[in-house]
Amino acid sequence: MNLLAKELPSPKTIQEAPVSGKNQETLIAHGLQKEQYIGISGLAIALIAAVGFFSRRFEYALVFALILSAILIALFLVI
Repeated sequence: MNLLAKELPSPKTIQEAPVSGKNQETLIAHGLQKEQYIGISGLAIALIAAVGFFSRRFEYALVFALILSAILIALFLVI
C-alpha cells in the first residue's frame, strides 16, 4: 500500500498541457461527419428494406419504432 502511494505524484503537481492555437481534437474526424451520417442512413435504409423483404408487418413495426424514437429524442433535447 505504501509503495503505491510513493509512486504516484501528488495532485498538486499534475497539470494539464495548454492547447496551442485553435482547439484540435485529433481523435475526432470533423471532415468526415457528413459522409458518416450518409453511410449510417444508407445502412439503416438497407436494413429496413432487407427486413421488409421477409416480413412486411415487422418492417412497419421497425419503421414506427424508429420514427417514434426520433420524435422522443427531439422532444427530450428541446425540453
